[in-house]
Amino acid sequence: MSNSAGKSQSTPLHSVSVAGVVVREDGRVLAIRRADNGTWEPPGGVLELDEAIEDGVRREVYEETGIKVGVERLTGVYKNVSRGIVALVLRCRPESGGERLSDESVEVNWLTPVEVSERMAEVYAVRVLDALRDDVASSVRTHDGRHLL
Repeated sequence: MSNSAGKSQSTPLHSVSVAGVVVREDGRVLAIRRADNGTWEPPGGVLELDEAIEDGVRREVYEETGIKVGVERLTGVYKNVSRGIVALVLRCRPESGGERLSDESVEVNWLTPVEVSERMAEVYAVRVLDALRDDVASSVRTHDGRHLL
């Protein structure tokens, strides 16, 4: 029997985040331009300890965009090896609300898949494009914060 207290000190700590790829009927995807660094990303953030994954993605999307969503499915798991962040990405559909800015977003817009590829960094664009695929298999990818590995 192993000592769990001793083991926890050598176990790497990870942060878990959630992101929502919100897809409208016309195929456009909800995106925010972040206030802290100006980059375009799907809305999301850190999952709280006492929060279910679906609740976390609904909360983050609403906080950052003003859009209430229904969660459809998990589309990918992405690990940033340089920061120890595991991101769970879920495809969502808009249900109600209207676009608004927040402390975290300076712009909220519905982008085409082409605009996603042009405006988002590779590690965020791939999350959106993976979520737009018709197959139901989830993607599992690793990156260094800038590029897929």
